[in-house]
Amino acid sequence: MNRGPGPAAPRTPLPLVLAGARGHGRWHLENIRRLQQVGLVRLVGICELDPLTGAELDGVPGEPAQSPDFAGLLDATSAAVAVICTPIPTHADLAVAAAARGVHLLLEKPPAPSYADFRRITDAVAAAGVACQVGFQSLGSHAVPAIRALVADGVIGEPVGVGAAGAWARDEAYYRRAPWAGRRRLGGVDVVDGVLTNPLAHAVATALAVDGSLGAEDVTRVDTELFRANAIESDDTSFVGITTARGGRIGVAATLCAERPDEPYVIVHGTKGRITFWYKQDRVLVQRAGHGPDEVLHGRTDLLENLVEHLAGRAELLVPPASTGAFMKVVESIRLAPDPHPLPVEAWRSVPGEHEGVRRRVVHGIDELVAASADTLCGYAELGTFWALPEQPPASRPAARPAPHTQAAPTAGPSASRTPTAETPPR
Repeated sequence: MNRGPGPAAPRTPLPLVLAGARGHGRWHLENIRRLQQVGLVRLVGICELDPLTGAELDGVPGEPAQSPDFAGLLDATSAAVAVICTPIPTHADLAVAAAARGVHLLLEKPPAPSYADFRRITDAVAAAGVACQVGFQSLGSHAVPAIRALVADGVIGEPVGVGAAGAWARDEAYYRRAPWAGRRRLGGVDVVDGVLTNPLAHAVATALAVDGSLGAEDVTRVDTELFRANAIESDDTSFVGITTARGGRIGVAATLCAERPDEPYVIVHGTKGRITFWYKQDRVLVQRAGHGPDEVLHGRTDLLENLVEHLAGRAELLVPPASTGAFMKVVESIRLAPDPHPLPVEAWRSVPGEHEGVRRRVVHGIDELVAASADTLCGYAELGTFWALPEQPPASRPAARPAPHTQAAPTAGPSASRTPTAETPPR
């Protein structure tokens, strides 16, 4: 059903449908509850395969309609806004369905598993004239423009490059939470659920943002080093080296096999200092020659609240799809890269996981490697990590992976991607 040539006029509180209310969707449900209490939105529908229970809806005013039929729910509720927090392969179909009905969007990251699907979303949004916000919450941090202003003012001298590090831990239960978890593809459909495209996607997007490289045209080359310690299809320990159109260098190293999980961060390197940004904490540390360290805690604008303000004509949209084009170039490079190389058994060990009776795999020395990468902008191979070096004759060293995969950034057109044809997997 198409309600007409454009979206309905905004009205407050905005009637809203949430697609995906479990898992990370619980955070969105709580945030929607908060905004409903101040009169900005009104939750009118929840799209889930299994309806939420009364306990799960505790504290939500009213009785939102529930249905597994997203399009039907939008039609029945006359929703003005939809929050999509469903499995990655479902994003494009749901976003297109919402746009066709004139419904504005908050689309959880990553926006799509392929550049072709990303183009489907952006084309549908543009044709319908609806607003779309991509859920990179770190890009709502007031630290991002503050850091860019510091760099522009020459506080750390000439910029040299941007590094990012993410050392997290996920046990085996994490990869059993859904059929698509830890997969590159499922039933012929792209998933690309790797460490840099999903759990630590913010590290990539934030590094690109502080560098000022947001659009697809801002990325000219992506080098990938994809590994896996876990018995999964996708990557859990990876590095990407990004070359920008200005000739800049961005390096992002991340793992889900950390020895001591810690806060992820981004470093902007300059000729006279550095700026470190712990993006989940909105905390910025400036270190430069001739000055003591200067630490500032910044505020943050909630992205759904910003979307509501944008629809009321009071704010610019913080994370429109165009500002995630560079990130999607990285996703596409990872999608097109050779499958992740399994780490040799001597590279990792198994330890007790977060859940009783569940194990998790830890890569030896990975915390230090990730930090060294952020400091130097070097990948694992360039740092001399034995399991990342190109293969050599057995007499000289243990067998490892081939040389890192290097390619020009994929073209921005749909021809660079496969278009999924099978049904999307369940959550």
